[in-house]
Amino acid sequence: MGLEMESRPSDLGYIERVWRSRSEGVSEMTSVATSHWELVFWERRGEARAAVLGPEAQASRAPVPGDAVFFGISFALGTSMPHIPVSRLVGGNAAIPDVTRRSLWLKGTAWHVPGFDNAEAFVLRMVREGIVDLDPTVAAVLGGAAPDVSDRTLQRRFVAATGQTQGAIRQIHRARQAAVLIQEGMPAPEVVHRLGYFDQPHLARSLKRYVGRTATQLSSPNAAEPLSLLYKTCPWVPA
Repeated sequence: MGLEMESRPSDLGYIERVWRSRSEGVSEMTSVATSHWELVFWERRGEARAAVLGPEAQASRAPVPGDAVFFGISFALGTSMPHIPVSRLVGGNAAIPDVTRRSLWLKGTAWHVPGFDNAEAFVLRMVREGIVDLDPTVAAVLGGAAPDVSDRTLQRRFVAATGQTQGAIRQIHRARQAAVLIQEGMPAPEVVHRLGYFDQPHLARSLKRYVGRTATQLSSPNAAEPLSLLYKTCPWVPA
């Protein structure tokens, strides 16, 4: 009972992670803040749907269709769909019309609905047909390279490509890392030290805002009140 979830990383630079889940006996979850936008498909009682979900600036409660199967592609920071600007999707979504269990329409063309094992091929086609783009400067800076543009230009490009500032992305990333470490059993004082929080109250405020849980709640999760996807990532690079 609850929200069963499985995910995997991807070697494709356009994809952050691929995931799938199934809901049973749960109607609501806490949606953890995220800097990534996603393409999500779900099926319930023979009805198929799909949507582009934007980044989430803070944790929130979200409804979960009961007895449904979900599949999602979380896109890497710096990727975008030029015809649906990410900046307009922060905290929201855009439904994809005319979806069936096997097909969907994107920019006037029929596509096969992808799955957990062939997400990369689907995204590569999106790239070839100009539906997904990647800002090379943003991607390079995220990888640790020195920016070749001014700070103001870089910030503008970050917002255009991700819908958020570098500072907001950094805070969300750190809170998610903290939540994973606490779930794995690391004491809060050690998390504070490792991730550079000022003190435990600072950590507590961050967790409440971006994860929607206290350290105690993360240490003893309740299956009846599930969280959205949390996973280990590489440390944040840009200063």
